[in-house]
Amino acid sequence: MKTTNRALQQWLAYCADLMKPDEVVWIDGTEAQLEQLRAEGMSTGEMIKLNQELLPGCYYHHSHPNDVARVEGRTYICCEQQEDAGPTNNWMSPEEARTRVLPLFEGCMAGRRMYVIPYSMGPVGSPLSKIGVEVTDSIYVVLSMAIMTRVGDRVLEVLGENGEFVKGLHSKAQLSEEDRYILHFPQSKEIWSVNSGYGGNALLGKKCFSLRIASTIGREEGWMAEHMLILGVEYPNGEVRYVAAAFPSACGKTNLAMLVPPEGYRQKGFKVWCVGDDIAWIRPGEDGRLYAMNPENGFFGVAPGTSDKTNPNAMASTRRNTIFTNVVRNLDNNTVWWEGMDKNPPENAVDWLGNPWNGKTATVKGAQPNSRFTAPAINCPCISSEFENPKGVPLSAMVFGGRRARTAPLVFESFDWAHGVFVGSAMASETTAAAAGQIGVVRRDPMAMLPFCGYNMGDYFAHWLRMGEVPDPGKLPKIFHVNWFKQDEQGAFIWPGFGENLRVLEWILARCAGEIGAEDTPIGRLPRPEDLNLEGLSLEPEALKALLQVDEALWRQEVEGVAAFYDKFDRLPEELRRQLEALKRRLG
Repeated sequence: MKTTNRALQQWLAYCADLMKPDEVVWIDGTEAQLEQLRAEGMSTGEMIKLNQELLPGCYYHHSHPNDVARVEGRTYICCEQQEDAGPTNNWMSPEEARTRVLPLFEGCMAGRRMYVIPYSMGPVGSPLSKIGVEVTDSIYVVLSMAIMTRVGDRVLEVLGENGEFVKGLHSKAQLSEEDRYILHFPQSKEIWSVNSGYGGNALLGKKCFSLRIASTIGREEGWMAEHMLILGVEYPNGEVRYVAAAFPSACGKTNLAMLVPPEGYRQKGFKVWCVGDDIAWIRPGEDGRLYAMNPENGFFGVAPGTSDKTNPNAMASTRRNTIFTNVVRNLDNNTVWWEGMDKNPPENAVDWLGNPWNGKTATVKGAQPNSRFTAPAINCPCISSEFENPKGVPLSAMVFGGRRARTAPLVFESFDWAHGVFVGSAMASETTAAAAGQIGVVRRDPMAMLPFCGYNMGDYFAHWLRMGEVPDPGKLPKIFHVNWFKQDEQGAFIWPGFGENLRVLEWILARCAGEIGAEDTPIGRLPRPEDLNLEGLSLEPEALKALLQVDEALWRQEVEGVAAFYDKFDRLPEELRRQLEALKRRLG
């Protein structure tokens, strides 16, 4: 289907004239066309078909060795004024960006095809959804976007003659590391990506659109684009209550999104449903509540560490129609493997670089640490029946969390919306051995949005505060902070985590419904020990006391750390300074 949208026609003519492809191919979203592209990808070596009996519909892809992760140092916000990008973003003026980067696109698709991908972020036709069009020369990108978003002719039908869309211009070009750029133009709603073929740099519906551009659109239109999972807890009586939660990397976000309830809870009839594992678009509903929608259609998950033990639902999601990137390929049965999957690495395999690899004798890891699976959300055994709901789901709670060895208790509730925004803005994690740099360094990552906010983060905090200015604040979600990673004196984790985190969610949701009390402390409201359901869990009273402890000396240090972080912002809302001073007073 060719488009009747004049703006799209003109932009595509411009793209073709700029990049000089041999052919332009419209992606119609049909399985027949996608199957043809898979065959072409196999003929060029871009895609490798895996064992179709064990992994039906699954393919293997490896990216260039210099192109294996998001490149934050080459990711820019291109708005007119540098202060509008703020102190946490790289900035380049639109004029400089076009002058510097446009030549890299000139003629870059000569000898290649230009694929045109119309896609919808969110269910096609939902009033909450947004449309994008990405042009690319990568079959991998086409096949991945067909998993991660809703693509094809039905999107063009909704777009119509005059509909608005986000323009996404992508080319692998020469895969030059020195000339790699990921540019966002919030004012003209454009994304440019050149010289990368990897995941989030190339699948422009991912972080580029769904967070950086969408956060700017949300501020203009009065909604929020957040780096949050969405889950539903179903009670034995059939009632479902929904939570959105933000965590920095390495804090168990995907595991929580696909949580398996402990045996005792399952026997009682509790269930947990995944609405989304990464992105939430959150809007006020007609009833005064906030509603969250997952704009994505798939999971782009980190493979290493994912196993039937840590996340059985994620593993089940990858068993059909999935693209595996930069993992180990087992040559004996043409399947995949990665570190942490199990304790039986293949002996006759190739690593992510294509080199022969024997898991029994290897001295190097077989899978790239950021290797990925791109899997349809519909594959997930616990996918919510509300996944395609065009209105989204009503939120009872919003949760922030980080990895703190000593400071933060297991869970606390904010006093009100403004205090909750303060808690989110001060959110931090301590670095682990897996992260570059020194272990135990506190890194602030407000709302887990530090790399993904498309405008000045001070203005972003102000937008959060404005979202709480509603006629009935009682209808807003309550805001909480959790910390699954508190340690004892020997450095061992006190809380068991994983499925047991449902015990904390149960307390959170009981607080939201006014069904249970709490204890006021200087940092927020904590559970009374007797109000956490610990049935079936061997947790000593002293351990529970340590989990719920608020060490005021450590929190006074935390105040200093937050104050130093706030000093980076010239547009910090005064309300957050007031919240910080109030915390300081409560701590004496």
